[in-house]
Amino acid sequence: MTDRPEGRTSAIVPEVATQAEEIRSRWSWTEPSVWTERMLTALENGVKGGVWYSLIDKVYAKGNLEAAFRRVEANRGSPGIDHVTTKQFAKRSESEITKLHESLKDGSYRPQAIRRVYIPKPGSVEKRPLGIPTVRDRTVQAALRNVIEPIFEREFVQHSYGFRPGRGCKDALREVDRLLKQGYVHVVDADLRSYFDTIPHDRLVERMKERVADGQVLELIESFLKQGVMDGHETWTSEEGTPQGAVVSPMLANVYLNPLDHEMAHRGYAMIRYADDLVILCRTQQEAEEALQELRSWTEQAGLKLHPDKTRIVDMGQVGAGVEFLGYHFLRTRRGRLARMPRKKSLVKFKDAIRQRTRRCSGDSLAYIISDVNVVTRGWFEYFKHSCRGTFRPLDGWTRMRLRRILRRRSRRHPRERRVDHWRWPNEFFATRGLFSMAAAHVVACQSARR
Repeated sequence: MTDRPEGRTSAIVPEVATQAEEIRSRWSWTEPSVWTERMLTALENGVKGGVWYSLIDKVYAKGNLEAAFRRVEANRGSPGIDHVTTKQFAKRSESEITKLHESLKDGSYRPQAIRRVYIPKPGSVEKRPLGIPTVRDRTVQAALRNVIEPIFEREFVQHSYGFRPGRGCKDALREVDRLLKQGYVHVVDADLRSYFDTIPHDRLVERMKERVADGQVLELIESFLKQGVMDGHETWTSEEGTPQGAVVSPMLANVYLNPLDHEMAHRGYAMIRYADDLVILCRTQQEAEEALQELRSWTEQAGLKLHPDKTRIVDMGQVGAGVEFLGYHFLRTRRGRLARMPRKKSLVKFKDAIRQRTRRCSGDSLAYIISDVNVVTRGWFEYFKHSCRGTFRPLDGWTRMRLRRILRRRSRRHPRERRVDHWRWPNEFFATRGLFSMAAAHVVACQSARR
């Protein structure tokens, strides 16, 4: 046995351990039952040819399926066409996961049809189609996502923010605000028409093949793209698109637009994208026109379309010019300052949510109603707290007006007496009962920011 020089082992082991800890820290969001230290090291260093093989065993591993169901259960989504809820699935999760494990392993797994529902679009007569898979299929999709998402996440660029680990709407909004203040005032405001419903299946699968070579995983992805859609009493098979509401849809949507992200970055354009919402910020009108032309050319080649009425170039250097992005409205004021406020659709959505909780015929106690209203106002304020200060006081007043209508009805007072409601039930009346004030919260937030 050969003696090692003293201190050699103690010098090497901490270095290796530290490197492993750093890699794990960078990929802390990955599923540990799938992405072991060995796999994460391969992910960071790259695999031969950049293509991953033999992944299906990671998908159907029981530990991965169990972790996937925990995520599905935490999201508390609606049941699919089989009417099985997450609670019902949880009661027999051990046997259900065993069945999924075996069917995925022997190749007999087939997804059920998704349930098509339509939700209203704020400020529009149109409705947004959603596809709700069964809990069983959502679990498999979550397990699939656990395996392949890190492979593609490694490829994504910085200016893509939608549905990615550790990134979100606020990060995208901060970047837009920063660029506008730095003089990137010529904005290409683009809208991809029905993006999720029009992604070409064959081209999407080809993009997946660039990094995934496991035939069974690719077949699983295709089965989710082509699964049936139950719309009312009719069932049909989708020829294109990936349904909004499916677990893997956001990731697949990002994969398909990833070449666009790289192309725009290569050409030096400051594009900010959140899923299918995107803006390109430029310093000159000419640059903006060139960027829009490049965007049109790429989308046509990719089988996508820009909305003709919602795609435009805005000169944010002009007084009164404005652009909407992720619920915010950026506006150039008369004084030349850049103001941020909720867009009209966001205000409509907020008021609709408050109306549902403050019906005059409600039989709930005032304390319960206020508690229910606070859930909406606190969440809404947390997202829109960077709006200009004049945003919140009118909304607080409107919310109190809704509550006063309930109290007037309960006290059987005449509608004509509503002009004195604020004397009977002043603002302090609601404050002492715990009603959240967005205006007061905004003052506190501004003071904290200045400190």
